Formats: sequence, structure tokens, C-alpha cells
Amino acid sequence: MDINLLDCTLRDGGYYNGWDFDSRLVSDYLNSMKDCGVDVVEVGFRTLKDHGFFGPCAFSSDRFIEEISVPNGITIAVMVNASELLASGSIQEALENLFPRGASETLVQLVRIACHIHEFEAALEASLWLKNRGFLVGFNLMQISDRSNQEIISLASLASPYPIDVLYFADSMGSMSPEKASEIISSLRKGWSGPLGIHTHDNLGLGLSNTLRALEDGVTWVDSTVTGMGRGPGNARTEELAIEVAQIRGGEINLVPLLRAINEHFQPLKDTHRWGTNPFYYLAGKYGIHPSYIQYMLSDSRYDEADILAVIEYLRKEGGKKFSLDTLDASREFYNGAPSGQWDPQTLFKGKDVLLLGTGPGVTQHSKAIEDFIRSESPVVLALNTQSAVCPSLIDVRIACHPTRLLADCSEHVALPQPLITPLSMLPGDIQEALVDKEVFDFGILIESGVFRFGEQYCTLPSSLVLGYALAVLASGQAKRVLMAGFDGYGEDDPRNKEMNLVIKQYNEAPGAVPLMAVTPTRYDIVQRSVYGMIR
Repeated sequence: MDINLLDCTLRDGGYYNGWDFDSRLVSDYLNSMKDCGVDVVEVGFRTLKDHGFFGPCAFSSDRFIEEISVPNGITIAVMVNASELLASGSIQEALENLFPRGASETLVQLVRIACHIHEFEAALEASLWLKNRGFLVGFNLMQISDRSNQEIISLASLASPYPIDVLYFADSMGSMSPEKASEIISSLRKGWSGPLGIHTHDNLGLGLSNTLRALEDGVTWVDSTVTGMGRGPGNARTEELAIEVAQIRGGEINLVPLLRAINEHFQPLKDTHRWGTNPFYYLAGKYGIHPSYIQYMLSDSRYDEADILAVIEYLRKEGGKKFSLDTLDASREFYNGAPSGQWDPQTLFKGKDVLLLGTGPGVTQHSKAIEDFIRSESPVVLALNTQSAVCPSLIDVRIACHPTRLLADCSEHVALPQPLITPLSMLPGDIQEALVDKEVFDFGILIESGVFRFGEQYCTLPSSLVLGYALAVLASGQAKRVLMAGFDGYGEDDPRNKEMNLVIKQYNEAPGAVPLMAVTPTRYDIVQRSVYGMIR
């Protein structure tokens, strides 16, 4: 079998580092490709978009490619997004701008066009222009795995009259099994007789298995990346697929240069950017959710494990095949129906000082002083979630609002003696059922961007952060003031710090807000006093 092994690390891996690879990495990587049996290297995208900073592999200009010393025998490829060709109004004009030189005048020999299903038919004419200029042409069909067999046959038939050198299908959501890959290949074969290729993602840990099954079924073009570096969980790994392809070919390869490049360059990048499958990517693949949602949340420290799981559950129900920041924002609103509640917080907090216990290290570090203060001054003590650094007998009530965290902590909440403030009637049924034996103060939530409003039985918040909910409950309860311990904050450039400060600012500007004062160290924009100076 005449297999073409294509490595697209510099293109697909660029989603993690803005396509800005170190020049030594590029050199060592290219020198290792021929030794391990790679036939084609896709050096990046070719695009005319230039908004924000991206490295040279986002543009893959002829000048850049001429400077990187490509080893003899390696075919150079670039990828173009069909959306860019179609948005230009004239495919020919867009291609003329993207490829000012023909194949005889450039090192680029293969152009692959990445297409969503709805773009495919209109984009096919690009193959005519590219072939006339001497290029090899590939089309990559994305998000094909959930299409019916008849739809796949029809798509393949559309490509049949065009001069395409390879028709790829991509496991865009990482949800494909080897059996599904085989089924798709069978359908494509009914409409397309030319070479087929596969590009796999590794959400379910099946990237290599799906690729090998495709090879068994007659696919002759296969993609991989070094260490699997690629959008979301990444791809089939070159260091593994190269071994399998060499065995099929019956030849020998030298993996030493690639393994050295991995040790020196790619493993440090992986340690920083953390690609590779994990339970979050696994769930995204299982439910057909675009992996960029997971990649975005893992790179944003505002999202913890409970947040990510809650977003996945939302996208599973609402649909998440297309990545959208607006959809991601909407997914953080976890509550059911119109705002409702059954408890008035004035019964507990009106006119009283409240000590609000956060979960930062300041609570543990200063717990003795905090406990002395509680015994001396007798504030109402409200603890976030299951915070336990302070003696439990000194805590009057707890507060929590995040559904996934509540579900994870339900057994602990039931065992704790304090009542729990939470928007119970707005939470999913499984959480309500888990808390059936718990004393709960039901105070509702409405999420509205940039807004704090305080009501008798529910509040309006700009986000579902438990700190915002706690402050709104205390303002609704007309507390005298809020003393805050354990709200240490994060580093200056950490987005969580900015998000918290914005919430605090919006709260302070709202009519009816109760004064805030931090009594342990904090990086937030809050008036500070020392708990040590407040103990009689």
C-alpha cells in the first residue's frame, strides 16, 4: 500500500502557542521528520487575516518556508480555511492573494482546504485554480461523523468531478470509533474513487486506533502530530503512528532525532499547555462537543473542575458543535426557570455584623485569631461552600450556589450541622433530592450581566460566583457590615483576580450594598483591617 504520512504539528499545534514556534524547534523537528518516515509536513496555515499577533506558521509565507531548511524528500503542505475563501466574494481573487507563486516557483506543493459541510460544494471550485497552478490539492471535510450515510455519499459525489488529489475526513469532535470510521469510509467510497485521508482527534484515546482501522480499510493518507500536539486533546501521535506505518511498509525508521526533539522542545510545551486527552475531553468527544470549549476553559483559571463539568452538561443538552464564546458565557447560567425562593435573609442578618469565611489560605493561616474574634464579638458567621479551616461549632450557616459543586459536596453538606443557603427551588432535581434531609434556606438567583439587585426572596447577579451570591444575600438581608476572611485573591495578571474585582466593584455600586471590610490579607479592592486589631 502506498501510504502518505502527513505531520501537521506546526499547523494544528499552533492553536496552543499562536503558531509561534521557536526556530530551533522548527529546525530540529524538520530534520527528524524524514528519519521517522514522514512524507509530508504541513508547516501551517496560509491566511490573509492579520488581527492580533500570530507567529509565522499562521501565515506560512514563501519567504518563511524558504528560510527553514526543508530536508530533501519532504513534501511541504499548507492549509487554507474554506471560510476565508468564501468570505472574500471571489475565490479566485482570494487564491491569487494567498498563492502569488505557482507550484513551480515555491516550496509549497500541497494545499489542503478545510471545509465545514455547508461550505464544501461552494469551495470545490478552488481545486480548479490550484491544479492549474500546479499544486496538489486536498480537501478536509470536518464534522462529518454525525452525518447520515446518504449525506456522506452525496458529499463524496460532489467532489468526484473535481481534480482533487486526496479527500480527507476529520474526526472534528473526537467522538469517532474504529467502527464508525470504517462506516464513513464505506460511504465515501460510494461517491468517491480517489485517494482518501483521515485526520483523527484523541478525545476518547482512539486517535491511533481510528487511524489504523482506516488504513486497513484502504485510506492512504494519514495525519499525526508530535506528542499529539493539536487543538483540544490533540491527534494521533507521530511517534506512534510512524512505527505502525513503518511496519506496514516493511521498512526501517530512525526515531532518535524525533525523541530528542520531543525531550528538548515538545515536552516542555506540553507541560505548559497541557494538551492530550483527559476526562473533560473524553466527555466532549462522547457528547459531540467542540474541543475548543475544553481547551479554552482549561487555559482560563476562572474555570475550575466543577465549572467545566457544568459547562459540558449544559452543552450536552443545548448543543456545542460550534465553538462560541457567547455560548460558553450562557452555559455558566446554571439555574432553572424564573427566579424564585422561599426564605427572607433579613430573619438572620438584619442589622448584624457578618463574618464571611472564604476558602483562601488566609483563613487557615489566621484561624486562631479568627476564632478568638468570633468568640469575642459574636458576629453571624457565614462560610462559603464546605470551608472547614475554622472550628465548625463557630459557623452559623453556609452558602453555596454552583450546581456541580453542590452535587459533589451534597453528602458533606448533609453531614454538616449548619443550615445551607442555596437557590434550592431553581436547582436540578437530582440536587434537590440529595438535599432533601438538609435544612435549607431557599434564596433564588437571576443572572443578568453587570447587575446587582437585592430582593426579599431572590437576588440578581452578574455571574454565578458564590462570592457574588453571598454578598447579594447579605445585602438583601440588610446586614450591618460584612467582614471578609480568606479572600486572599490571586496574582495581578490572573483573570480570576480581575473577575472578582469586577464583581466587587459592581456590588459596591449597587443601591443597598452593605459595606465590605477584609480582616485577613487580600489582593482584592476591599478596605482592609487586621483581625488582630479587632480582638478585645
